[in-house]
Amino acid sequence: MKACLMISSHHIQTMARYNQWQNRSLLRQADALGDVERRKARGAFFSSIHGTLSHLLWGDKIWMHRFAQSPKPEGGIKDSPHLFPDWDALAAEREAFDAVIADWSAHVSPGWLSGDMSWHSGALGRQVSKPIWFLVTHMFNHQTHHRGQVHCMLTAAGAKPEDTDMIFMDLHTDLDLHADVRAQADLGRPG
Repeated sequence: MKACLMISSHHIQTMARYNQWQNRSLLRQADALGDVERRKARGAFFSSIHGTLSHLLWGDKIWMHRFAQSPKPEGGIKDSPHLFPDWDALAAEREAFDAVIADWSAHVSPGWLSGDMSWHSGALGRQVSKPIWFLVTHMFNHQTHHRGQVHCMLTAAGAKPEDTDMIFMDLHTDLDLHADVRAQADLGRPG
C-alpha cells in the first residue's frame, strides 16, 4: 500500500520560515523587556518568557538531533528552561539554530517523510515509533504552542510582538506562497 503524505517538502520549508519570522519577532520584544521581566514567573508551563524560550530551543534541538543528527542538547525536559541561562547566548543560539532548521527543510525528501522513526522517549521512558511526517508536524506544532505562550506573556508584560497569523507571513518575508503549486505543475502532477 502506498503511503499518503500529509505534508510536503514545501510545507516544511514554509513552516521553517514561519518559525524564523515568529522567533525574531518574539526575541526583539523580549530583548526590549530586560532580564527581570523575561525571568519573571508568569504561570506558564516553563514559568517565564526566558524559560519557555529556552525549552522551545531545547525541543527544536532534540527533534533536529533525531531528524538530522545535529548535536543532542544537554539534559531533559525538566532541565530545558535552564539550558541557556544567559539571554544573549539564548537569543544568538535561537537565531543560529533557526538557520539550521531552514537549511534542513530545504533538503527534506518525500521518501524520507514517508518513513517511520523509532527513538527512546525520555518523556515516556520507552521506545516509540511514529511516521516521520507526523513527527515533523509535531515539531512545528510544538513551536507554535510555546510561542503562543510567549506571545501571551509578552503582551501581558506590555510588549507588542507581531501578529502570529501565517496568512500575514508573506507581508513580512519574501515567501512565495505559490511555489509548491508551480513545482507540482512543472512535474505534471495535480495540485
